[in-house]
Amino acid sequence: MDFPVNRFKQGLLRRDVQIGLWCTLANHVAAEIVSDSGFDWLLLDTEHSPNEVPDILRHLQAVQGGSASPVVRVAWNDSVLIKRVLDVGAQTILVPYVQNAEEARKAVAAARYAPAGIRGVTGSGRASRYGRVKDYLKKADAEVAVLVQVETREALAEIDAIAAVDGVDGVFIGPSDLSASFGLIGQPLSPVIQAEIEKAGNKLRKAGKAAGILAGSVEDSKRYIDWGYTFVAAGVDTVLLARAADELAARMKQKG
Repeated sequence: MDFPVNRFKQGLLRRDVQIGLWCTLANHVAAEIVSDSGFDWLLLDTEHSPNEVPDILRHLQAVQGGSASPVVRVAWNDSVLIKRVLDVGAQTILVPYVQNAEEARKAVAAARYAPAGIRGVTGSGRASRYGRVKDYLKKADAEVAVLVQVETREALAEIDAIAAVDGVDGVFIGPSDLSASFGLIGQPLSPVIQAEIEKAGNKLRKAGKAAGILAGSVEDSKRYIDWGYTFVAAGVDTVLLARAADELAARMKQKG
């Protein structure tokens, strides 16, 4: 069986603009539905969503035939969590709350086999199609992408060092936690936070690393792309569902 190519990682290396959707619904059918909507990638969340590894396995199976590449956000920068998500077939991971270069190196090591890292070895898991992928153990490191999340004032101060870590394929800016870190919780569109996001995009572009972000609207997404962000999540599944349901209910209850 041929080795599965990580299309999302290839796009990161080319600095292609890749538009994504944040998936927090703990339901693989919902993920399957949006996997063919035309997005380039889907974020399958386990940090702020009640998804565990078996749920992510079902999500990955559901979106496998879709047009969007799955990215799995692990709950924490933990080598066991990262290992388990990779073993069930994730090829791209997003690691939250990375504060400095040492923590970035820790995330990379958890996603690499020895001697480059500490990922535990199994040759019979889903990632290798149950042992059918030829030379999986020798080629896996090249196809796994590691994204690290910068989401505090302290991490922003270390962004150059974080971006310089070998094996970090992209740096994701978290606007909501960033605004909280600056004492502006709930205000990611504050001019102060937006200025920091723009500066971070410029730094990452100069460092030669792909920059990512979650936006709250089409307008925000386009502005971030103009600022050099190349993998941009343009919405959240729960928000789309809530807005559409609210709009339908309101229209149906209009008088006249």
